[in-house]
Amino acid sequence: MSRQRSMEAILASEYVSIGELTRLTGARYSTLKFYTEEGMLPFEQAEENLTRRYPRESTVELILRIKQMKADGLSIPQIKDALKVKR
Repeated sequence: MSRQRSMEAILASEYVSIGELTRLTGARYSTLKFYTEEGMLPFEQAEENLTRRYPRESTVELILRIKQMKADGLSIPQIKDALKVKR
């Protein structure tokens, strides 16, 4: 089992893991995995171990936007459409 990075190290990183995104945003791991599989969260994949890496600042901002749209009552298809327009 790998050790977790400190919050200071996470906040200093350009890229973070999905687990670190859960710590930064309070979103559930399964929710972020679903958003990733639906193409809502862009990531890079390191070849050596196939770990998905997310650009920290833009992904946290995107997750907060998605959370707000969900709170406003939008469905996942509506949110996906809104994200396509804004990108």
